[in-house]
Amino acid sequence: MAQLEEIRGAGLGLKRELMPALQAGVPGCIDFFEIAPENWIGVGGRPGKQLAWVAERYPLACHGLSLSLGGPDPLNEVFLQRVKQFLDHYRIPLYTEHLSYCSDGGYLYDLLPIPFTEEAVRYVAARIRRTQEILERRIAVENASFYVAAPISEMDEPAFVRAVLEEADCDLHLDVNNIYVNSVNFGFDPVTYLRSLPGERIVYIHTAGHYRKAPDLVIDTHGETVIDTVWDLLAEAYRLFGVRPTLLERDFNIPPLAELTAEVERIAALQAPYATAIPAVASA
Repeated sequence: MAQLEEIRGAGLGLKRELMPALQAGVPGCIDFFEIAPENWIGVGGRPGKQLAWVAERYPLACHGLSLSLGGPDPLNEVFLQRVKQFLDHYRIPLYTEHLSYCSDGGYLYDLLPIPFTEEAVRYVAARIRRTQEILERRIAVENASFYVAAPISEMDEPAFVRAVLEEADCDLHLDVNNIYVNSVNFGFDPVTYLRSLPGERIVYIHTAGHYRKAPDLVIDTHGETVIDTVWDLLAEAYRLFGVRPTLLERDFNIPPLAELTAEVERIAALQAPYATAIPAVASA
């Protein structure tokens, strides 16, 4: 299947309810789309044809939901083989997953924190390396949002992230909204956290909206518009590390395409000062 082999610029999560508007005309600010493979592998009929329509015209990134890299269950290698076939079929250059876990004898339907310990670093890194072996490509892991602290900590979260990336020799999927969410929920400075990350490993960025339930509790819903503080954090990431392909996540309360387009345009506007040196994520 014909497919552009790189991801750059500003993107939007592909939702089926947006397909009629997208097929009527994709806004010029959208450079790529992101999909969750769990939602599209094996899908046929009209949705399958719609995915093929998008894939023939735009690059795709994959962001996984269920691999549970930090979980106690065995790594789902059968699923990973299906992911590999999916990535190869659509020539998708980028697959990312959460640095968390979501299964323990069954799927928990939430992302839970991994203990920030040396033992956990080795455990998760080994699972990432095995994932990369099966997929025959590097992956990126995303800093996740949490609502309870990991039960055991020998280091802070940025140190844990750095250690996993180095031990696994993988890349970082930076989510600036998740940094903000955790900074409120656990009382740290988001810019200090951002500055402590290894910029050379960042290959992809997410930004999103959230729901503030209380002054000290933010829920990462992806169901609201992005707030100014998170936009500022994205701008700081570009200033510190340079531009990376950046996606607007919107998973709930999905508004008309025009409203989402305005936020994607804001991503593009923040990237514009770096337009002469915007890197891409390309397939091997």
